[in-house]
Amino acid sequence: MSHLHGYGSSGPQAIDKVPQELVHKHAATEVLLTGWTTHGGDRHTVRARWPRFHAFYRPGNRRFDSLLFVETVRQTFPLLSHVAYGVPFGSHLVWDDFSFEVEPRAMLIPRSPADVVLDITCSDVRMRKDCLVSMTMHAAVRLNDRHVGTARTRFTNHSPAVYRRLRGRCDLGEGHRSLPLPPALPPAAVGHALAGNVVLAEAEHAGRWQLRADQDHPVLFDHPVDHAPGMLLLEALRQAAHAVCPSAGSTVTGMSVSFQGWVELDSPAWVSVAFLRRNALKAVIEQDDRTCLSGEVVFETDPARPLDRPSSTPSQVRTADGGHVVPDSRRQVLPR
Repeated sequence: MSHLHGYGSSGPQAIDKVPQELVHKHAATEVLLTGWTTHGGDRHTVRARWPRFHAFYRPGNRRFDSLLFVETVRQTFPLLSHVAYGVPFGSHLVWDDFSFEVEPRAMLIPRSPADVVLDITCSDVRMRKDCLVSMTMHAAVRLNDRHVGTARTRFTNHSPAVYRRLRGRCDLGEGHRSLPLPPALPPAAVGHALAGNVVLAEAEHAGRWQLRADQDHPVLFDHPVDHAPGMLLLEALRQAAHAVCPSAGSTVTGMSVSFQGWVELDSPAWVSVAFLRRNALKAVIEQDDRTCLSGEVVFETDPARPLDRPSSTPSQVRTADGGHVVPDSRRQVLPR
């Protein structure tokens, strides 16, 4: 199998940071991975180091952000696709589905460097002419030798020509239109400190928001893209969960989502959540009367933190069966 630009796949590859082109990042400062080893039988070990503080994936409650976990896993997709499965630069990796679960008590920020190891197993690997077509990836993640979480995804790989046909649009260049940004929710209401990091705007109904896709955001839009990035959509779900569960000790610990269509940048998209059970939300992202993403978000209230200091005034939110729930109680279902 051929490998790119001298990046071999066998043997340990330990460097200060993985080159940013291998994880599809323009800014070297956003690269979390530090090395990799490819074993036999579609097994790989990827190493990373988490910063004690990240401007966007901010720690909370003395713990690393669960979306920092997700971004670390995401960076392994292009890395292994390029170095182990023959994917050339310029190809497009497209998510079919993604799920993760973290143990918040294991996400405590250590006094020592935060060394992360991802044990990766790939299955249902489909190749064509020594190049990846699609695969399923499972990751078991350790922080300083302690298990912190797992993730699973399935994604496909497409050449530029095939990707253009799949997209069905002729305006995929850097100059495509985008919407004016609507006013952001208060940052504290969605678990952030800066307005520039808020990806939700008010809408007419409780439990529903307009997606804010700020293409100048240095992390979510690190490089030009022709649609809303997957990490933006997952961040929108995380912020929606914070908006309806505003207790200071509440944190998202897992998601399971299916990507059903691209979210375009030139049309409004809407993020909705509804309670499925006490600690889980049904989540949907829609655009132009079609569902682009659907799934479930799981959160946990940290027992080490008080629950009587909400960061914003909660509103009633629909449950999946059409009732309403008061987020502070998360147990009381109210009639319409």
